[in-house]
Amino acid sequence: MSESLDSGPPPQAPNPPTPTTPLRQRLAELRGPAAQPHPLDARALAALAANPGCKRRALLDGAGVDKTALASALGSPAAYGQSQFAFMRGNAFEAKVKADGGKELVRLLGLDSPAEVASVRVPDLSAAGPEGRAARTALALREATATGGWTLLDHPMLALEVAGSPAYLEPDVVVVRPDGRWTVVEIKSFPMIDGSADAAKVGAAARQAAVYVLALERVAALTGGASVAHTVLLVCPKDFSNLPTASVVDVRKQLSVTRRQLARLTRIEDLAAALPEGATFDLERPAEELTAAVESVSAAYAPECLAACELAFHCRDRARESGAVEALGRAVRGELGGLTTVGAVLAAARGGTDHPADDPAVTALRRAAALRADALKEAAGCR
Repeated sequence: MSESLDSGPPPQAPNPPTPTTPLRQRLAELRGPAAQPHPLDARALAALAANPGCKRRALLDGAGVDKTALASALGSPAAYGQSQFAFMRGNAFEAKVKADGGKELVRLLGLDSPAEVASVRVPDLSAAGPEGRAARTALALREATATGGWTLLDHPMLALEVAGSPAYLEPDVVVVRPDGRWTVVEIKSFPMIDGSADAAKVGAAARQAAVYVLALERVAALTGGASVAHTVLLVCPKDFSNLPTASVVDVRKQLSVTRRQLARLTRIEDLAAALPEGATFDLERPAEELTAAVESVSAAYAPECLAACELAFHCRDRARESGAVEALGRAVRGELGGLTTVGAVLAAARGGTDHPADDPAVTALRRAAALRADALKEAAGCR
């Protein structure tokens, strides 16, 4: 494969506006003087988009706080995250897909002849810092679109503004096709057996890829003649081998949800301004002080958080202590209306007068309680 893009100075336009100096200083204060900002990746953004009402996660992610370390400091260490074995297996499979200039990936794109393979361009995207890499990627995308032919961008850097703060995202590959269309390629190490993979894992990959597509659309808006595909190429091992195979995944639904949910996020500066005076998430502070700072920001816990957030165990404990019905799941919470605690639910079911009898949730609870009492009487009579 040849390289045709020059290494001229990167443009400045594609980068999102960086936070103002006062906001940068405030976020640094929240992290602590010795803490480096924890990067916000596409997986975290997808999880954040799935729960936009959680101001706690929005602020911690926006400030770059290491939530894994914070959870340990709070006494609720999370078992969340990818195992070292899975991480190494994923890296090894990705290296296989990209070996020899991406020969396997080129095959999956349908390019078979030696001439076609040799014509694929793989530009150098190296630059200083995430801002420089994002600008370099934008330049490479414009050049590839204008030149035509096939171009593979290996680990490009994309910029996306989230709640008023820039996030830098790194997809596995972006393919620029001869017609100027840009396509995201996601490389995953879970198997694709008989042409299909685990639905939950494919769904998670689709939500992550939708974040990349959203960031690509922002670059495309500044690049005339470019279009972003709303389908992604998912590359996985075939059956029980290590041979790469591919499937096209439509992410229009995930893209629509992600776009809408990220737009709902409260801006980071507003969340930071609402904190009590002196609140900080500095891991060097005592556990009691950290707990008070975390509790000063409202959370929107649901059992689904256990698979997506490092602070989920801490938030679950707090939800259980307060008897919040959120601990029972979003579906249950939605059915209970104005009944926000387990105690209130039980009182309503037992005929308490604090809630109107014509409330649909109260009516359903009392009907369920009556049916349960009848079933228990019948069971007792059969003994």
